[in-house]
Amino acid sequence: MTPAARRASIALALLSLACASSEKPHASTSPVAEPAGTIPPWEQANPVKSLPVPPLGVAGELSDLEFRVTPEKVRLGRWLFYDTRLSKDGAVSCSSCHEPERGFSEAEPVSTGVHGKKGTRKAPPILNVAFPVYPVFFWDGRASTLAEQAKGPMSNPVEMGMAADDVVAAVRAVRAYGRYFAEAYGDERVDLDRIAEAIAAYEATRLSGNSAYDRWDAGDPSALTHEERMGREIFFGKAACSQCHLGFNFSDARFHNLGVGWNDPGPGSDPHGGFRDRGRATVTGKDEDTGAFKTPTLRDVSKRSPYMHDGSVATLREAVELYDRGGVKNPWLSVEVKPLHLTRNEIDALVAFLKALDGEGYLDAAPEAFPR
Repeated sequence: MTPAARRASIALALLSLACASSEKPHASTSPVAEPAGTIPPWEQANPVKSLPVPPLGVAGELSDLEFRVTPEKVRLGRWLFYDTRLSKDGAVSCSSCHEPERGFSEAEPVSTGVHGKKGTRKAPPILNVAFPVYPVFFWDGRASTLAEQAKGPMSNPVEMGMAADDVVAAVRAVRAYGRYFAEAYGDERVDLDRIAEAIAAYEATRLSGNSAYDRWDAGDPSALTHEERMGREIFFGKAACSQCHLGFNFSDARFHNLGVGWNDPGPGSDPHGGFRDRGRATVTGKDEDTGAFKTPTLRDVSKRSPYMHDGSVATLREAVELYDRGGVKNPWLSVEVKPLHLTRNEIDALVAFLKALDGEGYLDAAPEAFPR
C-alpha cells in the first residue's frame, strides 16, 4: 500500500470511529427486573412492629388474652381492618365506621354501610376493647368474643354486605395475602376465623391511657385542674357514675335502660312498641332487658359525639344532663338511673372530668398500600 493510500485508510477509520461515538445509545425495551430482596410497597407501608406496651392506666396485658396476639398477626389484621375489598361495593372497611381520630367510633349518629345504606346504631368505640369486665360485645352483647364481633359487620347486609364465603374468596383472591397468613398462623390457609382473629388482634392493640386522670391517679397532683378534681369527686360520689362506669376502662360491660329511644305509644297500647330498638332483649328474649344497652367506655369520650347507641344526644354536656334528669321514664328504666340534682357548676365540673379521660397510644391511619 502506498503512503498516500495508507493515510487515506487511517483517516477513514478515524472518521468512522468519530461517527460511532457521537450516536446516542438506544433505550432498552426489555423490562427492568426489581433487585432481589426488594420490599413490596405494602410491606414498607405496614412493617411488622413490636406489640405496644400498655400505657399508664391500662391494667391489661396482651399476653393474657385468650387468643394469641403476635406482631405478625397484628400487621395482617391492620391491613384487613382498613381493606375495603372486604365489602360488597369495595368502598367500606371496618375503619369506615371505627375512625381512629374519633376514638375508633364515628361522628355520625348511625353507621353508613355499603351503597350508602344507613344502620340503626352508632358504631361503639373499640379502645381497650380486648379487656372488658365481662366478655360481651356490640351494644346488645350478641358476641362473646372479640373475633366473633369482628365477623358481624362483614356479613351484615347494611354494613359490609358480604357473605362469609365471599369474604374468604375476596381475601384469597389477593395472592400476596397468603404469605402474611403463613407468617401469622404457620401456613397460608385463609378462612373466616383467621381473618376475624387477625382483625381482633389489631383491635386489641388500640390502647388508650396516660390521660390527665391516669397521671393524677398515679400521683401527679398537677395533672388535673381544680374543676377536673371537683368533677372527679362528683363522678365517684354524688352522681355515682362509677356504679356502671367502673374499672380502668370505665365500663361494667352490663346493660342498662336509660330510656334513650323511648317514644311513649300512649294509653292502652303495648308499651313494647315504645322502643323501635329493644336492645339487649333482642338477644336474650327477656322482657326485663327491653331498651337496655351496654355501658360504653368513657375513654376518649369527648372525641366521639353524638352519644348513645342511636347518636341521639348531640353533646357531652347534654349526655350529662340526660343522666341528671334521671333518664327518660319508661316501664323498664334501670333502677340505677335516678335524678341527680346537680347544679350548673357541678355539671360543668363533671364534663371537665370526662374530658380529662382523653388518652393516647391508639391513633393510627390506613396503610398507604395493601397486598396485591
